[in-house]
Amino acid sequence: MWLKVLNQILKMVQPVVDWMETKLNVWTTPITESLVVGTVNDLIKSKPALVAQNAFLRQQLMVLKRQVKQPKLTDRDRGLLVLLASRVRHWKNALLLVKPDTLLRWHREGFKLFWRLKSKAGARKPRIAEETITLIKQMALDNRRWGTKRIQGELLKLGVHANRGTIGRYMQQARRSVPPQPHGQTWATFLKNHAHEIWACDFVQTFDLFFRPIFLFFMIEHHSRRVVHIGVTRTPTDAWVAQQVREATPFGSGPRFLICDNDAKYGLRFNHAAIGAGIDIVHTPYFTPKANALCERFIGSVRRECLDFILIWSEAHGRRVMREYITFFNQARPHQGIQQQIPVPPAGPPTAHRKVVAHSVLGGLHHDYRRSA
Repeated sequence: MWLKVLNQILKMVQPVVDWMETKLNVWTTPITESLVVGTVNDLIKSKPALVAQNAFLRQQLMVLKRQVKQPKLTDRDRGLLVLLASRVRHWKNALLLVKPDTLLRWHREGFKLFWRLKSKAGARKPRIAEETITLIKQMALDNRRWGTKRIQGELLKLGVHANRGTIGRYMQQARRSVPPQPHGQTWATFLKNHAHEIWACDFVQTFDLFFRPIFLFFMIEHHSRRVVHIGVTRTPTDAWVAQQVREATPFGSGPRFLICDNDAKYGLRFNHAAIGAGIDIVHTPYFTPKANALCERFIGSVRRECLDFILIWSEAHGRRVMREYITFFNQARPHQGIQQQIPVPPAGPPTAHRKVVAHSVLGGLHHDYRRSA
């Protein structure tokens, strides 16, 4: 009788036991990306079941290794592999994704990173004033050729004491933040530093009414944009250009440098005339019109403002037209390169209350506006 009762109780309890076993299996099934849950599940399994599962997973890893040449591992994956390998006696036999040397290299890199962070010194307050640091950085940027000794001397001149190591550290910080400049003086710097002593010359070729070529030779001052000389000819030769240099520099009143291109018209006689006037000739490189940009700009202006609208009859007519245009260019036309100033400004300030009078230039092609006398 008791056996029958026990069987009835087991039949009633069995569904509950099956339901609880199913739920337990679901709860203890390892999640793909959870190492902790999988480890807890392995702890409650028997050894034969654990060995069978490891063999099953190992076979899948071997198949994956044949398919994937280089697996992508994150820093977290590398750290966990290094940590787990330290707890496994025969970790080299269990390692399938990477080589043992790779795992050892990860361990060395982590060791270096640990001690680098541990031994890193904390930020300390600078021993010199912030004003001095700013001054050192400004000197380092403004004077690229200065070293630590030169800056240290400048600071001593201002009554500021700083050792060379401190100066060198802040120099590097300042110069590292801006791109390096090319070694030596640039062409733009040369033109800017010597603008008062530089003239430039070039030719403008045009044609007369009968399509015969006429050459206009001009020399222009860099600093003021003033055209100092103009010459007109049909046959520009070395001797003719040399004579233009002599006429433009009477009594040695010439520049220190004269920029020109490599045209054959600037020959031996031209060089002798320039040397006699105390002028150093600077030839621009080939295929670099920007090296003589001031002359190129003037050529464009003289074409757009004069030659494109006037027919030249002869050499003498071209000379008269160019003299009138150069007078307008030097004494009446504002220039952007010198902040809208005039190369040869009129004497005295303009009188505001006087009447504005327009003077015709080149037959009305341009007008010069001035206050009446």
